[in-house]
Amino acid sequence: MSRIFPLLVLAFFLSVPLWLTDQYYLHTLVVCGIFMLAAMSLNLLLGYTGQLSLGHVAFFGIGAYVSALTSLGFNVSIFGYQITHEPWPPVIGVVLGGAAAGLCGYLIGKLAFRVRGAYFVIVTVSFAEVTRLIALNWIELTNGPLALPGIPPLTLGFEPIGYATLWSKGANYYVVLTFIVITYIIIKRLIDSPYGRAMIALRENEILATSVGISVTRYLVLAAVFAGTIAGVSGTLYAHYIQIIDPMIFMFLNTVTMVIMVITGGKGTLAGPVVGGLIFGVAPVILRNYVGPEVQWILYGALMILIVFVLPEGIVPAIERWFSRATAKSAELAMEPGKGARS
Repeated sequence: MSRIFPLLVLAFFLSVPLWLTDQYYLHTLVVCGIFMLAAMSLNLLLGYTGQLSLGHVAFFGIGAYVSALTSLGFNVSIFGYQITHEPWPPVIGVVLGGAAAGLCGYLIGKLAFRVRGAYFVIVTVSFAEVTRLIALNWIELTNGPLALPGIPPLTLGFEPIGYATLWSKGANYYVVLTFIVITYIIIKRLIDSPYGRAMIALRENEILATSVGISVTRYLVLAAVFAGTIAGVSGTLYAHYIQIIDPMIFMFLNTVTMVIMVITGGKGTLAGPVVGGLIFGVAPVILRNYVGPEVQWILYGALMILIVFVLPEGIVPAIERWFSRATAKSAELAMEPGKGARS
């Protein structure tokens, strides 16, 4: 059953564009999926290493800007040297955006993981603010507050068979879903490996983990690189789907959204960011049909507080615990004399 259930869930989400005719709701699911992907990357740091990063949106924005500039081209002067870049295919931009965010994850990890607690949070927040200010003030490259419009949509295909440009919401939905599935598999393989077990050991007891030879900096930086790369890729998908970005992409609310998705879904679980992302990505849209803007945010906050208060470990751990108890109880009843035969 544990192997069949994920396949049933995947089959359901694959069928969504076939019966969901409202393009607005499909657009909501695409954006929700992109932020769900970013939340999965944050879960690597917050859930599996125990490090709270409040500047995670910086990797998201870096990926978006790198991919956009790669696809649009630019002409900028740096230290008196004129650098001109001709537009490249968007797929290359996705790769470069993820790589640039991963590199930043490595550099920030080497620096930030030398400190802990509130100091680490301050470093990550400062990094996000610096990237926002660069995007806002380097007008020659980023166009500043005027935004970068006209970002081309993703184009898939190969030279012999031709190319397909992803204009429709349904096509973008399947691309985002594919990235979510691939990322889920990659994170699962990482967590099940010795590297993942070392990360979890550092989360549970850093002093004890260090005493048995686990390098704190090595494994935390590895987690930062993976998290930064995945967040950067999610940013590239956002840029090519929305087709316009500005420095507001670095706003703190986006980081808060990722943290909410991870905490409410269940940090340190593979499915937690997916469940939390689905609930808090779709809930505002559903509430919009019944109440005004002010009441929407009140109910949104109340739902979050209720989940954290009633299920402090998150939704997914609570469901797993309930399922384990139900399975154990059924096994006990089946083992009692006479009851297994009557049932």
